[in-house]
Order: sequence, then C-alpha cells, then structure tokens
Amino acid sequence: MRRFSSWLNRNRRLVVALLLCAAAGIAVQQLTPAPAHTVTALATARDLAAGTALSGNEVVPVKVPPGMVPSGAVADVSSIQGKQLAAPLRKGQLISDTQLLGPGLLAGTKPGSAAVPLRMADPSSIQLVAPGQLVNIVMTNGTDFGKTAESQVLAAAVPVLWTSGQGGQTGQWLGTGETEGLIVVAADPDQARRLAGSSTQGKLFFVLVGSPG
Repeated sequence: MRRFSSWLNRNRRLVVALLLCAAAGIAVQQLTPAPAHTVTALATARDLAAGTALSGNEVVPVKVPPGMVPSGAVADVSSIQGKQLAAPLRKGQLISDTQLLGPGLLAGTKPGSAAVPLRMADPSSIQLVAPGQLVNIVMTNGTDFGKTAESQVLAAAVPVLWTSGQGGQTGQWLGTGETEGLIVVAADPDQARRLAGSSTQGKLFFVLVGSPG
C-alpha cells in the first residue's frame, strides 16, 4: 500500500491526465448520435430528358433518410426497366411513380379522375403546353363553306399530364404508337365522358388558362 501511495504521489499528473481522457471519451460517446437510419432509393445518374426510357445506366441507388423519400418512390431497378419519364429530371433527383408514364401520373388528383388522351387538330401547338399547366379543351365542329364554325368547351381547367412534345413513345400505356398531336389530361368522370371520342366528332384545340380564382 505504501508503495502504491508513493507511486501515486510521483505520478499524480499522469493519473489526472488519464482520468481526464477517460472522462472526455465517455462524454464524446454519450454525445455522439446513433447512426442515422437510411433506406435505399433510386436517383437519376445524370440529367434526363422527358421521354427517356430508363435502365440501370440512367439511375443509381442512394441511401437517404426515410423522411426524404417521397410516396411512390422506386427502389428496384427492375421495376422501372424500359419505362419512360413523363417530365425531365435533374441529376440526383429521386424517382417516383408520378414521374413515369402510366397510372402514377394521376397521383394527387381527385378520386375517380381518369387520364384521357386527346389528339389536337394542330400538332404544332403541343410545343406550347407542358405537364402541370391547366387548359380548356375546345371542340370546333366543321360546317359548310361560308358558315361560322361552332365551338364548345368540353372540359375547363383540366391539368395536362403528358404531351407528345416531350418525346418518347407511349407504348402499351396509351395503346398506340402514333403520338403526334397527343396530350393527356386528368379529367373527372363527367369531363371524361364528354371528352371520350370527341376527336372523331370535331377538331380539338386547347386554351391555356390560369388556376381558378
């Protein structure tokens, strides 16, 4: 015991330093947060244009906190193989079903809404509209020469979901490979009923409108 006391007296500073180091280590351990929980999601590997057919070359898996993952996010490359983007994406953006051609485009719309494809009489006008914009769909009936054409609004302030101006092919989703002049709008049941087959009854045009006041 006397030897230990003598050693302690000679090495008092060393002992104090060791105790301080131990205390600091315990404090750091207590203050260090636990490793954050993450989940895997798919993000774009580079800037991608609308209409791009996705494969493993266009996406990369990333680890992100669960709170940053949007509803409908994609985590498996095989589930999006060959599917096309409905809108352009920047490098690093997480991919979800709302960004792909298909039923996911209707996410957030009113219950019962339908995605209605329409062929415009003037295909070049498609370049003036983009997904998310609101349009009135107007049908003009052809008349005899010298008589004024009659027009009627079939659907007012419907959101555009997709346009052929974005490029790519619609494939099986729309059941046709002829996309020139096509736009797809979200319509409620009454609007969808009026729009169905309207392109065979007259010429269709769209009018850009603002949000209802």
